Amino acid sequence: MDDRTSRHWTAFKGSPFFPATVIVLILAAAAGLFAGSYTYAMADPTPHRVPVAVVGVSHETVRGRAFAAGMEQALNASLALSFEGSFERARQAVEEQRVFGVVAVHGDHVTLYVSSASGASVAELLTEAAPKVAPRVGVRLTVQDMKPLQRGDPRGLALFYITLAAVVIGFIGAVQLSVNADALAAWERIAFTMAYAVLGGLSIVAVVDWGLGALDLPLLESWFILALTMFASGMVFTMFNTLVRRWAMVPTWGLMVLLGNPSSGGAVSWPLLPSPLGAIGRWLPPGASINAQHTAVYFGGHQRLMPFLVLAAWALVSCVVFLIWRDRHPQGGRPAG
Repeated sequence: MDDRTSRHWTAFKGSPFFPATVIVLILAAAAGLFAGSYTYAMADPTPHRVPVAVVGVSHETVRGRAFAAGMEQALNASLALSFEGSFERARQAVEEQRVFGVVAVHGDHVTLYVSSASGASVAELLTEAAPKVAPRVGVRLTVQDMKPLQRGDPRGLALFYITLAAVVIGFIGAVQLSVNADALAAWERIAFTMAYAVLGGLSIVAVVDWGLGALDLPLLESWFILALTMFASGMVFTMFNTLVRRWAMVPTWGLMVLLGNPSSGGAVSWPLLPSPLGAIGRWLPPGASINAQHTAVYFGGHQRLMPFLVLAAWALVSCVVFLIWRDRHPQGGRPAG
């Protein structure tokens, strides 16, 4: 690089055109990655391993095995069969979200119980495949939905949408605090992040449940999950703002939106996601939030601790990183007034 070129490059790097050019390139790449991440996860969902319970004294007959094998061939996937001693035990497995359906075999009659609440996309695939398989293996088929979705959410996407709202508004709120409330001290910034998370979670419940009637949400549990999700999302941005300053939106968007939302299991159930996404999603805030919300709404009494621990861990780690290195945050090192 000659001196003239070097001078031009130095002048360009020192001008406002350099960060603007970087932003243009980042946004162009983000547009493609955003479309690609959702297309990769959702455009052609393919079952990989679908847990299904089998009940009935005849489940080891030739026809029972033939039906299961035919379903695997039709789905181009592996049915992870668990043989239960009674229908009540199989129903309990559905309630505990260990299986996505139940096959009850009685001689030459098979009843397929799907659970739309466990995963609408999985239930749809099972319902479509079963009538094609039954005539080929010589069994009579009945299909029933043992755990239907709520009337206001026939596609099972409402939980994905409310979680997406909590995630996006969560980190946008932190962006706005950073830009418009730059005099906040570190603990004050955390407190105001918590404040908009609590009010935002209640607002989502009020609009979706009380206003639109799309979902019947358990108030306190759903509110807590949404608030914790918004707080974790906001603090993740605050952490990255501390570590990489003005470029904090890049890792936040990548983690929470490009990777977290497509792998969350909200729009496409985890057995239909590409294997890496299905494994990663439950350890990220969007996936943990949807898992907790899904259980709260459809499987009350069987809530699990792990999604809350994941959300709390992201929030705690983000707070600790911010507090330790708050002097690096663009506004975080200011003392309280």
